[in-house]
Amino acid sequence: MKIVFMGTPAFAVPSLQMLVEEGYEVVAVLTQPDRPQGRKKTLTPSPVKEAALALGLPVLQPERLRRPEAVAELAAYAPDLIVTAAYGQILPKSVLDLPQNGCVNVHGSLLPKYRGGAPIQRSIINGEKVTGVTLMYMAEGLDTGDMISRVEVPIEDGDTSGDLFEKLSLAGRDLLKAEMPRLAAGRVDAVAQEESEATYAPNLSREDERIDWNVSSRDIYNRIRGLVPFSGAFTLWNGETFKVWAAGNPSLAPTGNGGQAAPGTVLAVEAQGVEVKTGDGSLLLTTVQPAGKKAMSAADFSRGAAMKPGTVLG
Repeated sequence: MKIVFMGTPAFAVPSLQMLVEEGYEVVAVLTQPDRPQGRKKTLTPSPVKEAALALGLPVLQPERLRRPEAVAELAAYAPDLIVTAAYGQILPKSVLDLPQNGCVNVHGSLLPKYRGGAPIQRSIINGEKVTGVTLMYMAEGLDTGDMISRVEVPIEDGDTSGDLFEKLSLAGRDLLKAEMPRLAAGRVDAVAQEESEATYAPNLSREDERIDWNVSSRDIYNRIRGLVPFSGAFTLWNGETFKVWAAGNPSLAPTGNGGQAAPGTVLAVEAQGVEVKTGDGSLLLTTVQPAGKKAMSAADFSRGAAMKPGTVLG
């Protein structure tokens, strides 16, 4: 059976490696084109491209899979099954119709909840306690296909998106491994999603990254965790971006007269953290990054900080 694998971030790498290790014939790998990264905007291959090259697999990087020439290039490999995991492009019908055994997707949520491009980050931001991976047949809609199987994964209170990406990537690998013998034999029974239960997880915007100090400490804590290690949450200090990469457990009562302060007011700048008033208490910021500087611990920040109690972050 000829398999084409499609994926881009590190989340997809364990699934690709598993297919090769288990002896399945992966005839080609599709991933997103190299993108500029870092301050120097260096063209950087995706983690899936790096893994595929290390495995000696052909790599295709169409800018848009919908273009006829991209479909024709893919069709030349005559895949019997297409496996995707966080590829980053919606597959057109011309691609969905290519393999006789169908196109399956390893999706990082318990569908029909959290359809879309940022299910892992938004599950943490929204304070979910459980998420998981769904193996599904792909359809023309956004993560609307019939479900083959699912596995639950708990979200621990200290988990960041980075932690959860790793957990779900391994859970997805194991789920795919368990189902591959059936998928290799042909199409399998699958269950339609309940549309009335569908929720969406669109890609994160700049506004999603901004901290609203008027909400609860728990909500802010979840937002911070949900944006690590990617963009990071931010607020404004003296009109410049002030990123927050970690915070203490959101159970801190405001110190002194802090209970009367407006949300966003800095109550203390100390070695253990920068205490900021929230909508229902206060939160201790433990790893921060002022504009133009590297991320640092609160202890390092407090030693030379111009930030003083009474400063209002926005």
